[in-house]
Amino acid sequence: MRRLLISFFLACACFSAGVSLLQAASSAKSGLEKADTSTDVPNVVVQWNRILLVIVRTPGAQPATIHPTRSFAIMHAAVYDAVNAIDRTHKPYLVRLTGIPHSASQDAAAAAAAHDVLASLYPNFQAMLDAQLQQSLAPFPEGADKSQGVSVGQAVAAQILALRKNDGSDAQQIPYIFGNAPGDYQSTPPNFPKQPQFTHWSRVTPFALERANQFRPGPPPALASDTYSDAFNEVKLLGIANGTASTPDEALTGRFWNGAIQNYWNEITQTAALAHHLTTAQNSRLFALLNLTFADEVIAFYDAKYTYNFWRPVTAIRAAATDDNPDTAADPSWLPEVGNTTPDPAYPGAHAVISAGGASVLISFFNRDRFDFAVTSEVMPGVERSFTRLSGAEEEATLSRIFAGVHFRTDLTTGQRLGREVADFVLENFLTPVHRRDDSDDDE
Repeated sequence: MRRLLISFFLACACFSAGVSLLQAASSAKSGLEKADTSTDVPNVVVQWNRILLVIVRTPGAQPATIHPTRSFAIMHAAVYDAVNAIDRTHKPYLVRLTGIPHSASQDAAAAAAAHDVLASLYPNFQAMLDAQLQQSLAPFPEGADKSQGVSVGQAVAAQILALRKNDGSDAQQIPYIFGNAPGDYQSTPPNFPKQPQFTHWSRVTPFALERANQFRPGPPPALASDTYSDAFNEVKLLGIANGTASTPDEALTGRFWNGAIQNYWNEITQTAALAHHLTTAQNSRLFALLNLTFADEVIAFYDAKYTYNFWRPVTAIRAAATDDNPDTAADPSWLPEVGNTTPDPAYPGAHAVISAGGASVLISFFNRDRFDFAVTSEVMPGVERSFTRLSGAEEEATLSRIFAGVHFRTDLTTGQRLGREVADFVLENFLTPVHRRDDSDDDE
């Protein structure tokens, strides 16, 4: 990724219009109180990942035209570079500081970096974030080590924010004109949004990729092909609302995963990090790898989505009489199991991209797939699903979109491939170990 000139101007993001600070802060405080009821005492990196999850889940806190993966990537990039400036075992992401003593507090650096990033991106949460920073720093004794750590975190956060200030994320959405030919993406019933989301996002500067279309997949299958026919008939049968062809567990799976998929995988990563008792340096690298991957996967899949503009199953099934395929039959009243369809084109599937990327990062980091864990749902409070392998969660989250009725299988297989390609690129080229003969040499 190109290195940009570093300045110290801080970027800010605003609340969506009409959301009061009091309501948002109250909701965030409630979420944090719930997060703090767990029996574990999480590492500071996990703590701040949880804090950001609470913020993005607060209604109105996340600007509607800025994808939340950007915030996670900026925060965890800053946390990583701050901690690594002290630890110095891996290559920096963007910010290289020299002369930092090993005795400086990594925890203080991580907390300060996370705080300053979030206070800039979500200024209306300033009071809550200040309180969380004091809580994060409280266990550590006052002195030079703590103050040096805080200074490192603040300096890195300022530089990372400055580097992302003009990345295109605050641009106006590009007006979208719906097509009317067979295969063209169209507004989907029953929600019928006025405009699809994130039409501008492929123009955002990637965090690691060289360009948004670096791994752009080929086009979706032709409407007359057997591949399309098979994918069409599968989702028509298994993804229909209140259908009987899918099992109760398959229908539950479709509903369970029908939320912001990157949030699920951040929580899976929290579980893995706590189970493996990772150090602050290890956590900072793991969450940075994860969220740099997610941020660029979102940029990449929106590039593909708005290149091919492929219709969603609900449109395809209702309009099948127009597709010139004798093996597809129209059902003008068909609706998906989960009701509303995400307002963007089908190909490739976002859940597949993100889940493949998340599993790839975790399997690579821990050097194993086997891991017993439970996952909670973004949209079904109190419901959990258990897994014995990370790849098992990836596969279920991916296939859930068929049972949800919102994706063709071909959207998903292509999405998995794209997700792994982006993850492999990040893992191979960023935050890699350094091999130094002289521990005092900061330039190796």
